[in-house]
Amino acid sequence: MTKDNEIAEMSARVRDLLSYIGEDPSREGLLKTPQRVAKAMKALTCGYDENPHEVISSALFKEEYDQMVIVKDIDLYSLCEHHLLPFYGKAHVGYIPNGTITGLSKIARVVNIYSHRLQVQERLTREIMQCIDETLKPLGVMVVIEAYHMCMQMRGVEKSGSLTVTSQFCGAFKQAKTRAEFLNLIHG
Repeated sequence: MTKDNEIAEMSARVRDLLSYIGEDPSREGLLKTPQRVAKAMKALTCGYDENPHEVISSALFKEEYDQMVIVKDIDLYSLCEHHLLPFYGKAHVGYIPNGTITGLSKIARVVNIYSHRLQVQERLTREIMQCIDETLKPLGVMVVIEAYHMCMQMRGVEKSGSLTVTSQFCGAFKQAKTRAEFLNLIHG
């Protein structure tokens, strides 16, 4: 199916949804809404079209650096797969090279790719860590994500300001001292 056909099909479903919730999709303010929503959904889920392993592999460099490399405060925006509502926050990613490094922007791109898929924060954290671990084969990787979930703020429990923190680590980060250094560097 071509991109134009996908947008047309999605627009028709959005038009139906507007009708189901009691709106008039032919109302002036909603005439172009189905197409806007379809295009927005394609943009918000564009992570399915990219391979994060290829992104990291496109910028590998031999380097005998053996201390932590941290990219912190990476903005992330995703859609909760349970309600299709946004969650947003920051990702902090660190790794300890094992003779190979990658371009720093590639770390942020991996976060973007996985966050631009329907997600739960726990899986997002794990997928980022696994991708970096499998592709770079470092001595260790650690990922911490801090995010606000609109499904908790707008519906259900309606608790605004509740921050969800997840972490995933492997290799050298299994040592408490190494994890503590990482946490100190991202929050210190």
